[in-house]
Amino acid sequence: MKITTLFTFIFLLIAMTTSAQEISEHTLGLRLGDSDGFGAEISYQKSIGRYNRAEFNLGWRDSRRFDAFKLSGLYQWVHQLDGSFNWYYGLGGGLGSVEFEPVPDNDDDDDGLFVFAAGNLGVEYNFDIPLLLSLDFRPEIGLLGYDGFDDGFDFDIALGIRYQF
Repeated sequence: MKITTLFTFIFLLIAMTTSAQEISEHTLGLRLGDSDGFGAEISYQKSIGRYNRAEFNLGWRDSRRFDAFKLSGLYQWVHQLDGSFNWYYGLGGGLGSVEFEPVPDNDDDDDGLFVFAAGNLGVEYNFDIPLLLSLDFRPEIGLLGYDGFDDGFDFDIALGIRYQF
C-alpha cells in the first residue's frame, strides 16, 4: 500500500513538472456546451507565466430546470502532451444569477444570486494559424444560493473555440 502511494505521488510530481510549449499571450472566443442543456460563454484567457494562465468566462446556461447567467474565473496550469496538443487543469470559482422554471407544488427553488467553486480539466490543440480548440469539463460545487441545483453540484462539459493573439 505504501509503495503504491509512493509511486502515485512520484507520477503526479513528474506529470506536474513536465515541460509545456509556450502558451498564447491572449485568447478570445467561445466556450459551448453544458451537461444537461445548452450553454454559451464568451471566454478570455491571459497568460500569467510560461505555463500558467487565467481564464475568464461570461455566459448563459439553459437547462431543463433553470436559466442562468454566470461569470467565472479560473487559474490554469498547462502541460504539453505531444506537439501542439496540451492538457490543462485549474481551480477557480464564480457567481451568477439563476431563474428556475416554475414547478407545481415545489417551493424549494429560489431564484437569485449564487456563488460556486470550480475545477477544470481539459485538452487543447494549438493550430499553426491563430486558432485554439479545446474540450474540457468543469465540475462546480455550490457555495451560496445553489439550493435548487442538483444537490449543489453541476458538471459542465464544453468545446472551446478561441482566437489567439
